Amino acid sequence: MLKKIEIESKTLQEAEKIAVESLRIQLDKIKFTVLKEKKGLLGIGSSTLYEATPNINLAIEGKIYLESILQTLEIGSRMEVRTVDDGNEIYYTIDSDENALLIGREGKTLLSMQYMLRNYLNTFTEGHLIVGLDIGGYHENRKRQLEILATKTAKEVAQTKIAVKLDPMNSYDRRIVHTKLSEWRDVITESEGEGENRRLVIKPKL
Repeated sequence: MLKKIEIESKTLQEAEKIAVESLRIQLDKIKFTVLKEKKGLLGIGSSTLYEATPNINLAIEGKIYLESILQTLEIGSRMEVRTVDDGNEIYYTIDSDENALLIGREGKTLLSMQYMLRNYLNTFTEGHLIVGLDIGGYHENRKRQLEILATKTAKEVAQTKIAVKLDPMNSYDRRIVHTKLSEWRDVITESEGEGENRRLVIKPKL
């Protein structure tokens, strides 16, 4: 999961410089392990093979990152962290007296924070890390509302055989609707439009 690189160098200082540039993280967050020592003749040509990897706990690192944002905004909060699938999925929930500010209009501020958090944590990993962020139960409530809308609209489309265009949605909301209806036999979902006008169309399955 965490990135690993091998570095052969004459000195640890040289290996540290290469690791910082390659991993693009601070030196104090990198762990070095000696894999092999190559001894040259009379000390000439000697080198060491190091393995460098981030020396962090991803879930805790994400918590620290979010706390730094909240401290900058001078917002007190309560935060919970939950990991799933041996740490391949990390979910954060925040509650504060400024939930509305952190969520933003149509959840845009929340989505931006989630995007930044995901990008930050993925700088430490080789594979794809799933990161979720919810504030004041917004995503949970939004998911419930969208699933109700999806089910109601799908029933209508299945009965009338007439396609229905939903209002424009962000990619997160579209994914919720698409997932909810992915196993329906009578309807299919397709995306159309660009940018902020991108929406889902629920169509009868022919």
